[in-house]
Amino acid sequence: MNTTDTTIAQVLADATAQLRDASETPRLDAELLLAHALGWGRARVLAERAARLTPAQQRAFRALVARRAAREPVAYLTGHREFFGLEFIVTPEVLVPRPETELLVERALALAGRWTKDKGRRLPFPHGAVPPAQTADIRRSSLAVRRLTIVDVGTGSGCIAVALAAHLPDAAVYAVDIAPAALAVAARNAARHGVAERVRLLQGDLLAPLPEPVDLLVSNPPYTVLSEIAEGVRRYEPRPALDGGPDGLAVYRRLLAAAPAALRPGGAALLEIGATQAAAVVTLARAAFPQAAVQVYKDLAGLDRVVEIVTQYM
Repeated sequence: MNTTDTTIAQVLADATAQLRDASETPRLDAELLLAHALGWGRARVLAERAARLTPAQQRAFRALVARRAAREPVAYLTGHREFFGLEFIVTPEVLVPRPETELLVERALALAGRWTKDKGRRLPFPHGAVPPAQTADIRRSSLAVRRLTIVDVGTGSGCIAVALAAHLPDAAVYAVDIAPAALAVAARNAARHGVAERVRLLQGDLLAPLPEPVDLLVSNPPYTVLSEIAEGVRRYEPRPALDGGPDGLAVYRRLLAAAPAALRPGGAALLEIGATQAAAVVTLARAAFPQAAVQVYKDLAGLDRVVEIVTQYM
């Protein structure tokens, strides 16, 4: 990196050139890393192009650029990533949230909207879910609207679970992960966005720790074949969150086999998939849910991204 001209404009140009072989978005990466090094917002970095960096700021920025040149993800370098309009804490213990996963949240919100509009779905409150002051009223009227329940399987940073809880204030969300370190990050994000009371963290394998059937199952499971993914992803992101087995379908097989018992009548499931996996996952879904409506949704790049399974009565 050129040290003779220390203006923001020049150091960004130098860093962009240095990152060109390591990133598909070298300029954006340079801007985000410089904003982090300076403790500024990215907008200020772009606005103050003539400002000069101090020697300490130059050293901090050069260190970040060198790590990014080695393909370390920007989110691990800055410690955060935006997802569905919210900023999430990200550490090397969790997968970096991807923009394509926002489609999973969008479809979940659409299904939740259908659920809440269905006035016929009025079921008894579960034991202990009604405040004591309302018990007499419930006894007089045995039916009451039941809270929508969701499970996010393999929650990682909690970005899906927290985004759903933030946009569905009347829903209860279970967030499951096998890794305690990932759940610690998810807990921080739930607290950060004020939904910790409605996001219950559960440690365990897939659906094993789920204490009750739910209305909606969402999951971005490991679906990659490790030999086929980018070097930086393979080197830095947690392998258990990536490895889908020899054909990328290992977790889908186990999850879909267990899913029917985990859904209430009329429930639904949403699974993120790799761009070439739609046919295989749809086949697995129809085997697990013979009577369900199964549909594939494409992301903004036009790639197959989400398989939606809606059982009867949803």
